[in-house]
Amino acid sequence: MPDVTIYLGNKNYSSWSLRAWLVLRRTGAAFDELVIPIREKDSRETILRFSPSGKVPALHHKGTVVWDSLAIAEFLAETYPKIRLWPRDAVKRALARSVSSEMHAGFTDLRRTMPMNMRSSFPGREITPEAKADINRITAIWRDCRMKYGDGGDFLFGDFTIADAMFAPVVSRLKTYGVTLEDIPRSYSEAIWSLPDMQTWFDAARNEPWVIPNFEF
Repeated sequence: MPDVTIYLGNKNYSSWSLRAWLVLRRTGAAFDELVIPIREKDSRETILRFSPSGKVPALHHKGTVVWDSLAIAEFLAETYPKIRLWPRDAVKRALARSVSSEMHAGFTDLRRTMPMNMRSSFPGREITPEAKADINRITAIWRDCRMKYGDGGDFLFGDFTIADAMFAPVVSRLKTYGVTLEDIPRSYSEAIWSLPDMQTWFDAARNEPWVIPNFEF
């Protein structure tokens, strides 16, 4: 039985769960996972059995409980240092942490008006000016990181890092809502979407039975 268990929300809707899961998969460690449907009558009561915040994701590792996606990612980076979940170079690492934290704390208009819904498509849905501003900032981050630090791979800092996991749900959102991307952001988005782990998650999301009406338009 694996020493690691991760508790997740619906794979179709839970962007924060996707972030933590992608990082965990990157470690190569064996783990169990349990999906707890969110926004149902007993969701919070069930989640509280595994996460003191009442939110998912939550990671259990040999008696240690870690909640919050970025905290989970940092914990995994320390627990599996050989995997190099952050860039080796100090300058790149500082920038990777900065853009990850910006994603973690910001872009609320994008998240509020364009919820993740991997199995649906809403290309005609209006994008608010505030959400558009979020998209512009995100794609500027992608372009800047790829141009300055992306040599040697297809991701923001060349190799896949926690920063890429943090932006992976945005890639899904832009695809769902039919947002047109140009040059570098488009290539980066395609690299994230084609990741085998991303496709594994997507396949599971498509086959989930749960529906959250507020996230369907």
